[in-house]
Amino acid sequence: WLFLLGIVLGIGRLLCVGVLAIYQRRRQRHVVFDADYSPSVAVVVPAFNEEKVIVQTIASLLACDPPRDFQIVVVDDGSSDATYRVACDAFGSDPRVRIFTKENGGKPAAPNFGLAQTQAEVIVALDADTIFARDTVRKLARHFEDPRVGAVAGNAKVGNRINLLTRWQALEYITSQNLDRRAFDVLNCITVVPGAVGAWRRELVERAGGFDHQTLAEDADLTLAIRKLGYNVVYEDEAVALTEAPDSVRGFIGQRYRWMYGTMQVAWKHRDVLCRPQFGALGFVALPNVIVFQILFPLVSPIMDLLLIGSLASAAVNHWQHPEEFSAGNLWRVLFYYALFVTVDYLAAILAFALERKESWWLLIWLFWQRFFYRQLMYYVAIKSTVT
Repeated sequence: WLFLLGIVLGIGRLLCVGVLAIYQRRRQRHVVFDADYSPSVAVVVPAFNEEKVIVQTIASLLACDPPRDFQIVVVDDGSSDATYRVACDAFGSDPRVRIFTKENGGKPAAPNFGLAQTQAEVIVALDADTIFARDTVRKLARHFEDPRVGAVAGNAKVGNRINLLTRWQALEYITSQNLDRRAFDVLNCITVVPGAVGAWRRELVERAGGFDHQTLAEDADLTLAIRKLGYNVVYEDEAVALTEAPDSVRGFIGQRYRWMYGTMQVAWKHRDVLCRPQFGALGFVALPNVIVFQILFPLVSPIMDLLLIGSLASAAVNHWQHPEEFSAGNLWRVLFYYALFVTVDYLAAILAFALERKESWWLLIWLFWQRFFYRQLMYYVAIKSTVT
């Protein structure tokens, strides 16, 4: 029954998300933007112990094709290394770059500090270990011509595909996170503008109270707060950013624990939108999706894997002890259900890659093996977050 429920939910979700994602892709290709629209933009770069990458990050922003009124605000959040000095030495004389340092106050405090240092209409946020494509800032900013748009989520990709763990994360970004954003863009219920690449209408960030320290997922918290104000949150797949994913198991678990636990906090904090007509699909689709597929599903999925292992072990023992009476009917049934479960994964992945331009299809080689190690790490994180 768990297998059947998982398959039905998985196929149903794939059909809904797939149709919406394809529609969003076609719709976006026909959108015409005003070439003369050029709001003032400030890129806020919070940095903590990023002396090895901060110069490369700022240089990539300066190499962008930005709007006319453009500035970069770097906030050193009390780093114990030479982040502030390295940034000042490299860009202290550039009028487009303003560099500040402050006592360490945690991740939400740094972008809030940067926000207070500028009067730009649009605030673009990125992590200090992230590299923007040349046209990313402009393609994020162009959406704010529409006064109904409050925030824009960009297309985050893993840049350091150096080992199996980072390749699995690259797969997840493409086949899960970005595919969902495409679909939820159509329904106006995107739940998170990623901290690695996102843009915000400044006045709305101030109305929402800025980045809040009450949760570990301050970007998701602010996204829902702006959506609850009645504004649209959209997805721009051409605004590409290459981010540095954790390349060790310990680093990965730490990051995903913050994400999962923070997601639970945000879902609880904004539980008032659940099944409320005034919030549209946010309350009827997006928040239930978070609860079912990001929280409950990872808790149930290990049982499916254990059932497969148990069925294989039981069949082997029965065949050895009672070869004449052995029947493989139950084993084949479980294997069939498991194959269907894996097929749903592949169908979703193929669709996601078909919608992503300039992506390497060779990554799909690692999709099957992702289930036997990477998913186990995700299960552990989900269980740990739930217990906490």
